Amino acid sequence: MTHPETTGKPDEQSWTVEIAGREVVLPIIPIKPDFAISLLMVIDAGVSFGEHCGRALAEKLAHLKPEVIVGPATLGIPVAIELSRALGLDKYVILQKSPKIHLGDALEQNITAITSKGQQRLLLDRRALPLLRGRRVVLVDDVVASGGSLAGALALLRQAGADVVAIGTILTEAHDWRKRLGADAALVQGLAHIPQFTRINGEAPWTPIPDSL
Repeated sequence: MTHPETTGKPDEQSWTVEIAGREVVLPIIPIKPDFAISLLMVIDAGVSFGEHCGRALAEKLAHLKPEVIVGPATLGIPVAIELSRALGLDKYVILQKSPKIHLGDALEQNITAITSKGQQRLLLDRRALPLLRGRRVVLVDDVVASGGSLAGALALLRQAGADVVAIGTILTEAHDWRKRLGADAALVQGLAHIPQFTRINGEAPWTPIPDSL
């Protein structure tokens, strides 16, 4: 089992995870004084990393014959693009979080996420409905942790008449998402898993929470 590593500064640690054969070092970021996560920022990980993950997810999901890939902004965007490219698809759909001017009549769903403060909204442009209705859809994101964002996305897609055949993620984090997604947890296919972290007796170093491994 991989263990947290010190990055050089006493209070900084990292977690190394193998993602489809590629080792990636993730910084451990405190969320609360006694709780931390290892953070993947896919938009900062480089073009080759995005291509690598897109090809690896395509290998897992191609047999499902998806017709459209859908990803939530912001970190689901590069995943959706690279998976679409790897599958030879052209059109993809992004679920927005910002109330842009062209989304005044969008379908909406409230969501919560572990890395965001407060409640957010997912917005589906009604002009994307013909792309989704009756189509075999794969929903993607960078990481699934609480499951709140993906649960909201699933609700929107089903409202749009999509047939969601899988949920593809680069990482699954801990296991809270299983309870939140319920039976839909069986749709999730990730490339690797990461735990969450705590401090024993409130003192360094960060240690993986056993139930999250």
